[in-house]
Amino acid sequence: MLNKLSFDNPLYVLAPLAGFTDLPFRSVVKKFGADLTISEMLSSNALAHGSKKTLHMLEKSINEDPYSVQISASQIDIARRAVEVLNEQDGIDIIDLNCGCPVPKVVGHGSGSSLLLDLPLMGDIIRTIKDTSNKSMTSVKIRLGFEEKNHVDIAKMVEDSGADFIAVHGRTRVGKFKAPVDYDAIREIKEAINIPVIANGDIDSYSKAKWVTEHTGADGIMIGRGAVGAPWIFHQLRSGEEYIDFALKHEIIMEHFDKMIEFYGAHGVSMFRKHTHTYSKGYKGASVLRNDVNSITDIQEYRNLLDDFFRNGEFA
Repeated sequence: MLNKLSFDNPLYVLAPLAGFTDLPFRSVVKKFGADLTISEMLSSNALAHGSKKTLHMLEKSINEDPYSVQISASQIDIARRAVEVLNEQDGIDIIDLNCGCPVPKVVGHGSGSSLLLDLPLMGDIIRTIKDTSNKSMTSVKIRLGFEEKNHVDIAKMVEDSGADFIAVHGRTRVGKFKAPVDYDAIREIKEAINIPVIANGDIDSYSKAKWVTEHTGADGIMIGRGAVGAPWIFHQLRSGEEYIDFALKHEIIMEHFDKMIEFYGAHGVSMFRKHTHTYSKGYKGASVLRNDVNSITDIQEYRNLLDDFFRNGEFA
């Protein structure tokens, strides 16, 4: 199968983020500059048992090419069955194993960053995915360790288990999303293994993205929370232009709203409120806008308000 990913230049990747990186958001990010988009994390157990909700979350936009699906897993047999389900789905290029999620519910089930406590099992699951998958690539997302850092050992095991590339969130599980990101540790991983390394963690601006790429020597960067409310960060990186004018922001925001309605129907209106709150941050009149949209349910009324606000918007 043709490998659609090239690591000749830094790769710009949208991180999976529950509740945010759904199909509409991914399609917008892809259109405006991301090289790779990844589904929200899906439970292997749910896939193996044919959950309709989970299968719906697999859907991708026509422009998501290449496209990666991220799964969580704690058992070899369930992981194999999940991959067999994914094998029947067209349009998936990469299966990614999550070994970094710190959420207690995920860790409690033995998946996510819990796998960092059992590297032999983690390696067996990676090999199972690699051997079972009919997709072009297998990747893994890790943290630096569970409580203590043992990042180089983890990364070498990932490489030895057959993964094609690795994404590294520069914190331990205990560090969750608050501890300082250890970019030196990501660089140490890059120097220790031969497969491509994607750097992740607190990359929230054009300048930070450039610095992290240079400092770590990584083959790409993965941005999650830094893209919420600012998906144009991928356009900045792709174009090499740090400045983003209001007209482009307006275009991206309206495209996102239209995609939400297209995918979710009328329910997309209420779902877009959280995005309206993040997009309007720093704009004059933002608090009034946030208050107004909370009571609007009509699609066209909501769209008109958004269109007017961001077309004529200015920073406070």
